[in-house]
Amino acid sequence: MLRPDPLIVETTARVCADLCSPEIVNAAEDGKWPAQLWDALESTGLSLAWVPESSGGPGASLADGFAVARSAAQGALPVPVAETLCAGWLLAQAGVPVPVGPMTVAPVRAGERIRCDADGVLHGHASGVPFAARADHLAVIVEQGDVPMLALVRAAECRRADGVSLAGEAQGAVDFEGVRCSERATIEGPDPLDALLRMGAAIRCQQIAGALERILALSLEYARGRVQFGRPIARFQAIQHSLASLAGEVAAAGAAADAAASAIIRHGIDDRRTLFAVAAAKVRAGEAAGAGAAIAHQVHGAMGFTREYSLHQSTRRLWAWRDDFGAESVWAMRLGKIAIDGGAGGLWPALTAL
Repeated sequence: MLRPDPLIVETTARVCADLCSPEIVNAAEDGKWPAQLWDALESTGLSLAWVPESSGGPGASLADGFAVARSAAQGALPVPVAETLCAGWLLAQAGVPVPVGPMTVAPVRAGERIRCDADGVLHGHASGVPFAARADHLAVIVEQGDVPMLALVRAAECRRADGVSLAGEAQGAVDFEGVRCSERATIEGPDPLDALLRMGAAIRCQQIAGALERILALSLEYARGRVQFGRPIARFQAIQHSLASLAGEVAAAGAAADAAASAIIRHGIDDRRTLFAVAAAKVRAGEAAGAGAAIAHQVHGAMGFTREYSLHQSTRRLWAWRDDFGAESVWAMRLGKIAIDGGAGGLWPALTAL
């Protein structure tokens, strides 16, 4: 993957450190919107990294935006950074003016379709939309006849179900029936909805990698400081083995996430090689999320389950993100189909082309 701008990574990390303490994350889960945190992300342009300067964004590279998502996940930011990044990317692709404020995207599950009539009125609903109740706008992939389009919708005009994900973040169904979009435009590509799912999955892989990096750091710190039988538990062979296994999952998830991002940067979102890389990354990152979270909690023991200690803020996000934009089973089936369609002589070239 192309290297992101170090200043962007540093700025994101600084915002996380200064304005996203574990107490703020817990308060957000209790319903208190972290306005100061969001304002900082918006004022620095991080939330709209993929929006060009002509549309009011910083015009950062794809690598920069992926780095923002990963760094934000390391801090367990309880705001829709990734979703606003993705919405901004879609709007920029379609040439639709990008509004300020938190955004999200829909639909996020394959098979769900939103229709748009000639007057710009939408019909249909989407389930499991991340941060649906907290977004000001939604970037929605719709179908007007046989033509795929992108519609910008004011969230306040939709009927939104109040729900939460495993991470404690807003997530729920959105009913678009009878809602008029404020902007719409055709969007390039053979299947814009599939492009959204690929980009969403790639972003979630980066977030999983970031959260895993954080729980590894927490586990190392805890193991070095927790004394049992007169010595730190990090000196016990069983704990060392667990930490080494966790480090392996972190490395695997990070490499898979970077491979998917690199494929998008090099080949474009609609390329078959990109589909292969994203599918493989979502499967491997999802497996790492499950295994890594389990190891981290084993190392921490009961401490890892307390509300006051921040480990659960990352592990619950891992459990939630592995299902978003398609769980491992969904992407494994797509990966298998690629292998079958390529035949006996096609798998190795597909692997080496990444």
